[in-house]
Amino acid sequence: MATPLRSLAKLSPRTNSSLCFCSQFLQSNGLYTRPSTSFHFSLGTGSRSTIRVKASTLQQKDKKVSVEESLSAKTDLKKEGLPGLDPVTRPGFVETNVVKVEQSINIFLTETIIQVLDALYHDRHYARFYVLENVARVPYFAFISVLHLYESFGWWRKADYLKVHFAESWNEMHHLLIMEELGGNSFWLDRILAQTMAFVYYFMTVFMYMLSPRMAYHFSECVEKHAYSTYDKFIKSHGDELKNLPPAETAIKYYMNEDLYLFDEFQTERVPCSRKPKIENLYDVFINIRDDEAEHCKTMKACQTPGGLRSPHSVYYNSNSGADSDSSSKS
Repeated sequence: MATPLRSLAKLSPRTNSSLCFCSQFLQSNGLYTRPSTSFHFSLGTGSRSTIRVKASTLQQKDKKVSVEESLSAKTDLKKEGLPGLDPVTRPGFVETNVVKVEQSINIFLTETIIQVLDALYHDRHYARFYVLENVARVPYFAFISVLHLYESFGWWRKADYLKVHFAESWNEMHHLLIMEELGGNSFWLDRILAQTMAFVYYFMTVFMYMLSPRMAYHFSECVEKHAYSTYDKFIKSHGDELKNLPPAETAIKYYMNEDLYLFDEFQTERVPCSRKPKIENLYDVFINIRDDEAEHCKTMKACQTPGGLRSPHSVYYNSNSGADSDSSSKS
């Protein structure tokens, strides 16, 4: 898997220098720790219990990422404005209700999926994760398909969106490969169900994305939140057992790869190179997968604001170039 990552990283002339500048950039800007980020959601199956998730990241090498949940069923539009926008922004009456309808539909669809998974995979964890990862990566394929179509017609050309969504699909693909290695796809009926759900979900997401990108991004956010919650519960209930099991080989190759360009690319709320995965056992594997899902949630949240998504590498290089220009002009 390492070869395609390196070849993709070389597409940017500045990519090879990213790791060299990374530690210097973090030290000079005091970015060893980041403030905790809260977001709210509800994915309850019967009673809409609110799950509180708080994602707080320690960016030092020997410290693990700690993520605690937080989303309430729907965004309070009167207090917060549109998702992802500044709180002072207030949508009109029609737009407010459109957003409420979109979110209500998404929450209903997400809860329906959860009920199906709960019924079929109550105590079959790896099979459930396999199905979940098959479904979770589909929206990124759909987003890229529609964006390429728009590019062909000259309607919408946003390279950052294509880069980030591809990096997200690359990350989810490795989650899927890990679950396959752990035996999640061993039963033929699980494979058929996962592939059928992915097929239907793809075309549904394409239609939804063309109708309302904001709605499609919110739906994907709901799915990612459920994925985070599922992995978090599994880790808490099976942590001791997982610590005594060896890590999946796919996880070692992906998370410990020297070239983490695409790994950094989907984490739009982070400075590149600020997260250093640690893989010593299967517990670490699931910790990293869970934390990946939290990063996907943040990215999907940012996408709900038109033009609100930026490639983390683009932001980093622009700020770094600006600092170099200032220093050269002073000298």
